[in-house]
Amino acid sequence: MLFSRTHRVPASSVAGLSVVQMGSWHSADLRFLSAVIESGGKSCQGSMMRIGLISSPWVPVPPPAYGGTEAIVDRLARGLIAAGHDVLLAAPGDSTCPVRQVTPIPVAADYQTGEGEVELSYVVRAYAAMGSVDLVHDHTLAGPLYARRPPEIPIVATNHGPFHGAFADIYRAAAHSAYIVAISAHQASTASGIEIARVIHHGVDVEHVPLGTGRGGYAVFLGRMSPDKGPKEALVAAREAGLRLVLAGRCRGRLEENYFAEHVAPLLGRKAEFVGEIDATRRYELLGAAAVLLNPIQWDEPFGLTMIESLACGTPVVATPYGSVPEIVEQGITGYMSADPAQLVTALRKAGLLDRSACREAAEDRFSTDLMVAEHLRLYDDVLSGRCRLST
Repeated sequence: MLFSRTHRVPASSVAGLSVVQMGSWHSADLRFLSAVIESGGKSCQGSMMRIGLISSPWVPVPPPAYGGTEAIVDRLARGLIAAGHDVLLAAPGDSTCPVRQVTPIPVAADYQTGEGEVELSYVVRAYAAMGSVDLVHDHTLAGPLYARRPPEIPIVATNHGPFHGAFADIYRAAAHSAYIVAISAHQASTASGIEIARVIHHGVDVEHVPLGTGRGGYAVFLGRMSPDKGPKEALVAAREAGLRLVLAGRCRGRLEENYFAEHVAPLLGRKAEFVGEIDATRRYELLGAAAVLLNPIQWDEPFGLTMIESLACGTPVVATPYGSVPEIVEQGITGYMSADPAQLVTALRKAGLLDRSACREAAEDRFSTDLMVAEHLRLYDDVLSGRCRLST
């Protein structure tokens, strides 16, 4: 049986917390779920699963602007519902994802990002509501180590960050009681001493992304104003290539604001514009009209969500070959990769000649939400059937 808008988890399993009905509804959401209801809630994967999803406490699901993890949680939640499964989502109270949500949870605490007590309190509330699910998929850092979670319910945990430094200690400990998911093969290769249950790339709703023409003729950079994202390198490369550059992304907090003031603002001008943080609609408009996405990251990023969104728009990618980039960009087909600044300039000048339909096809074939959801369902089934192992 699908949960109705008024279904609640039994109070005995929630330790005094209630569970919300559906959040804000839109006509597209209603059409989306009505198809599932008409199907009788049957899953193409076999028996229906009751799945608990725990997002981060920092950004609503879906995110109003910046928020890669939260965008993926939203797509996963919707996809699981569409496949005929029940979903209970723990997310900030201002989330609008059209699935049942745990309450009471405060609104997004983005201004407190990284503060331990905020995340721990959130995790306690989230797990208190998960007593009736078959499996929990946790996207927080603290959750997999929470000692008071329901002991009989298996935990899947996705690491959206690196596996080195303090993160290595955390996930090495968590892997003894949670099934760890990596988001790229490169990221998994750095997980020394950590059992990785599965590598699952992120996905994008390609069918809902408008195919762009690239007629704007500019290069676009999407990312935080941070040295590891490479906005300064993007500005220098675009200037050398003679291309107009539009930069969009988050610039909040002392570190990002100082970096922007010192390294980005001095390079802005007639052919280089910073438009700030933008929502999904504006992001796809910007990507679709661009000749190329310029993504000169300066670190081993676990997964480049912006790159697959660009491909979905038909826009090729020019990037440095770090982290997950070689798993996403096909050299000479959907873009170019180089660590050499001079070669990045050359790549920018010729990227507009690549076949935009090949970029779109790559997104459809390799990075769709449907594929991402199917791979998660196979993992959940393997976990519940005892075919996955924990670290020993």
